[in-house]
Amino acid sequence: MEQLQREMESLFCNSLCSRLDPRLDELIPIVQQVRSLDMESPKDQQNPVYKKFLDILIKGKELVRKCENVSPLNVFTYLRNMSQLFKLEKEIDDFVQHQMPAATLLGMKQLTRELKDGGHVDMGLMNDLIYGQASKLTRELKDGGHVDMGLMNDLIYGQASNLTSDPYENTLMLQQMSMEGWSQRCETSCKGSQENPNFLVGMEKSMFRVKELLFQSDVLVVGVQCMGGGGKTTLALALCEDSEVKGFFGNNVFFFTVSQSPNLKSVLHTMWEKLINKKIPEFQNAEDAHIQLQQELLMQSMPILVVLDDVWSRAALDILLFEGPGYKTLVTTRDSSTIPKSPSTRLYQLPLLEPDDALSLFCFWAFGQTTIPSTAQENLIKQVKAECRGLPLALKVIGSCLHGQPSPAWESAKNKLSRAEKISDYHKEGLLGCLETSIDFLDEEARECFLDLGAFPEDKKICADALLDIWVYVRKLEWQDAFVILLELASRNLLTLTTNLGSQAITYGSALELYFSQHDVMRDLALYLASRDRIGHRKRLLMPKEESNLPGKWEELKDKTFDAQIVSINTGFMDENQWSEMNFPEAEALVLLFSASDYILPTFISTMRKLKVLLIINRGSKRATVEGIAVLSSLSKLKSIRLERLIVPVLQELSKALWTLEKLSLSLCEGLGNLSKLNKKLSLNFPIMLDFNLDHCCDLEELPYGLCDMSTIRNWSITNCHLVHKLPDDFGKFTSLRMLRLSACPGLKELPASICNLKQLEFLDISLCECLVELPEEIGQLKNLREIDMRECSCLKRVPKSVRSLRTLKHVICDEKIEQQWISVKKSDIPDLVVEAVEEHFTLDWLDD
Repeated sequence: MEQLQREMESLFCNSLCSRLDPRLDELIPIVQQVRSLDMESPKDQQNPVYKKFLDILIKGKELVRKCENVSPLNVFTYLRNMSQLFKLEKEIDDFVQHQMPAATLLGMKQLTRELKDGGHVDMGLMNDLIYGQASKLTRELKDGGHVDMGLMNDLIYGQASNLTSDPYENTLMLQQMSMEGWSQRCETSCKGSQENPNFLVGMEKSMFRVKELLFQSDVLVVGVQCMGGGGKTTLALALCEDSEVKGFFGNNVFFFTVSQSPNLKSVLHTMWEKLINKKIPEFQNAEDAHIQLQQELLMQSMPILVVLDDVWSRAALDILLFEGPGYKTLVTTRDSSTIPKSPSTRLYQLPLLEPDDALSLFCFWAFGQTTIPSTAQENLIKQVKAECRGLPLALKVIGSCLHGQPSPAWESAKNKLSRAEKISDYHKEGLLGCLETSIDFLDEEARECFLDLGAFPEDKKICADALLDIWVYVRKLEWQDAFVILLELASRNLLTLTTNLGSQAITYGSALELYFSQHDVMRDLALYLASRDRIGHRKRLLMPKEESNLPGKWEELKDKTFDAQIVSINTGFMDENQWSEMNFPEAEALVLLFSASDYILPTFISTMRKLKVLLIINRGSKRATVEGIAVLSSLSKLKSIRLERLIVPVLQELSKALWTLEKLSLSLCEGLGNLSKLNKKLSLNFPIMLDFNLDHCCDLEELPYGLCDMSTIRNWSITNCHLVHKLPDDFGKFTSLRMLRLSACPGLKELPASICNLKQLEFLDISLCECLVELPEEIGQLKNLREIDMRECSCLKRVPKSVRSLRTLKHVICDEKIEQQWISVKKSDIPDLVVEAVEEHFTLDWLDD
């Protein structure tokens, strides 16, 4: 990392951008003139190479302007700009070395002959100028200090592999990265809210008071009320980990997020799963679930504390409240009227932070310490802090976004905050106006990405891969640039990131093990900023919460054309008569969220001719059937589909309708048992498929032979599919495969020998395959293999001798029992190999919303 730091700093110290700028200024007019002359030729004789090169140069000029104002301390924007400079270098070099010579040989003599009589242009000289200036431009890029892109990837993905299940620790690590940029890992001692008092600054009295109420024998329900962003959830989570609370309730402390538009039946389903040691029965509806759960709890006799976080209505609370011997409930809410008034209930109104505590919290996120640094402008810092009005979320977000910023940025923040409406419990706009200041520190790309978060529900864990697909296919970002933006938003507390297993798959363009969530107030901010235009002209058309039908304002405009690029629809059951014929000709991403056992796709999808990304997510507790898949057959630009908690249609039929698909992800789905029944003579017709992901597909047992005909696939992931016991013998036909993940498939006993034919394979993940007995003897034929993750493979006792031939292998993750075998390989044959022995870590906590 120190080498990377020196090289990247050198690139800026050499003023690469300042040297590129005049070179581009000289070259662009020359190419423009050649392009103009070329256009005077008949259309069939024009050469497209000149226009392509001109576009590259103009894009390079815009990039230089953007880079000139970026400090290396702003590491996330810096990394994205560096990535684009690499791309610019490659494009110019490719043009100079390959495309331009061919174009000249074919057309330069003819163009010169046709133009020479005019006496205006010496095309030979023009050609020399283009070659000369373009070659100099390429040299400027290379002489500026070439940086190995692999090292840059190590910086980005190395940090990502250190992410944990603790969102606070992750934010701190990324924030330190944004300031120092080059450290391998945040050394901050913080391990979560319960272990670091900085996260609970100013809440000691509130903690004491709420515990006092909970421990009273005659109190069954305690409500904690405060405005959004006031620290209710932070307090509730801290209480769950408090030693006195654990001493009183033991291990029977359970936390459930309810949110603004809850699926109450699903919440009750999860409560049964956690509270009752019996098989989950069939619930007809939420009321039936409440009755059955109440009956069971009355028969139990033990201290239980249930935390219901973020409850918005009395009606929702009534169906989630229970009685039983030793049973108590802690409720957090914005509205005090949500808490019932009775002799057994108490309401605690959580105060905002006192000035000294507010300053400590603000400084913690702005400077990594609880006091104002001696080199900082004390008055300016106190003025910015004061505008946050003691609201913890505002202090945390504004402090994070000012982290590492120069004085002018602080002055700008102070001025904007002072002009905004004051924060109060009665004026939501005041809070949002304050938090909007945090968005000012994002560049245009990152700001657009933040606004896209409004398409997803608040306070829910969402697979980061789904969000990145939108940014890649709709925002047209490179995957690495999109991932850097994700890290940047997390470092600024604009979203939180968690993972239960630090997967190396991120290095290969897969974020399937990474989850993001957003505070409901931050989602409100994204919705607020995205809804400033009139409905028909918004770039994002988003439903803030679940409704029984489409919003009335949408229905009123159903005969009009919407400009929305991203559409998010959140409903319950919808039959074909409830869908209006809406017109979304510009839509490129569609997010369908629903809570029902059956769902019919809207027919207007067939008119979304530009649609590239489709997400269908069932938020109910059980898998749902989906009808109307045939409407997808007309979508010639569709690139990515993600399905969650569905009974999927026959995959072979799906492939007939989706021949343009590049990525298919199925999570928590049923219906894949039919895969093994495919006729061996048939194949799945996904001719350009690049990514195929199956996760927690409970009835998948065996993959068909026809599946291996998708020779274009680069990333293949089958995870948490417990019934899968074998792979097809012809698995080696995936000749383009770079990443293979077979994690948590405990029924898998062997890998086919043909896997050794995957000459492009770089990453192999067989972690948590408990029944896997051995690796193929010829695994040493995988000459490009860089990483193997084989942790928690309890039956795997030895590694084949051929692994000594894996000269490109850089990293092995394994259990302690097999660690010595890999160390022996390292000593004798692969000296640069990093062998990492890890402890057992498997968990299903990620399934909890």
